[in-house]
Amino acid sequence: MTDAAHTTTARACWVTGPSRAEIRTEDLPPLPEGQVRVRCLHSGVSRGTETLVFRGQVPASEAQRMRAPFQAGEFPAPVKYGYVAVGVVEAGPAQLLGRAVFCLHPHQTLFQVPAEAVTPLPPGVPPARAVLAANLETAINALWDAAPRLGDRIAVVGGGTLGLLVAWLAARLPGTEVQVVDPVAGRAAIAQALGAGFALPQDARPEADLVVHASGQPAGLATALQLAGFEATVLELSWYGTRPVALPLGEAFHARRLTLRSSQVGQVATAQRARWSHARRLALALSLLTDPVLDALITHHAPFDELPRVLARLAGGDTETLCQRIDYPT
Repeated sequence: MTDAAHTTTARACWVTGPSRAEIRTEDLPPLPEGQVRVRCLHSGVSRGTETLVFRGQVPASEAQRMRAPFQAGEFPAPVKYGYVAVGVVEAGPAQLLGRAVFCLHPHQTLFQVPAEAVTPLPPGVPPARAVLAANLETAINALWDAAPRLGDRIAVVGGGTLGLLVAWLAARLPGTEVQVVDPVAGRAAIAQALGAGFALPQDARPEADLVVHASGQPAGLATALQLAGFEATVLELSWYGTRPVALPLGEAFHARRLTLRSSQVGQVATAQRARWSHARRLALALSLLTDPVLDALITHHAPFDELPRVLARLAGGDTETLCQRIDYPT
């Protein structure tokens, strides 16, 4: 058990410049009253947001909104960023000692946060799978924004981790027909395991009642608009940072009276906001992670010391990785 009354050394990953990262050492002070000290077991890399941070593509106008909880430094760099950490409480309130917890914290071997900032994992959720919690919370919020109906034909354009989690949730609605649309044919088996169909973009089914776009690519959003039926909604989950996006808003966009709507996890969806806190939404996401089928989404794992190289690989056009898990020394 770590002695909470003494200074402890931790190691953390920092983005130090455009497409550069390094592991730095820092000292944690004696643990303050009301805080917990967590030894990290696993963290997850958010493919969309974290690669934009790594490349230095956070717009100056969004620098404050894009701050992660417990972030250190400022955009573009140096900055300690990340928000998917799973660990074990080593010191703090007695009711949390030894508990496996989830926390929105940057990639770091050992960290200290207020006790209310950690959420214990529910029974049946292994720590290695809990790295999906942040993406699943985003998928839940997206479907709250999208408001799918029973029996809808739903297209999910973009078969990354987020898109596949949206498809998994949507496919559990009675009568829905969910199709994941992605140019990587190898995603078909995972989509089918999650209860959804699959199609390459050129083969996708048109006239969808709802289209959710999560590819992170402008071409994917153009495909989403093409697949939407009359007066359908296209829900945009991708965030492009400083990249401009050109859209085909001519042709039949107006004649079909399409709705293009954004969704972002920083705010609880409008329809739920009066009753749901961020903590309640996160607890829901964690409770849904008991299904072992979701392990198929964690396609790659690497030790913590390799994280700078992992970020470079993910930002360099990698198309094979879904969820990237980082494993910490025990």
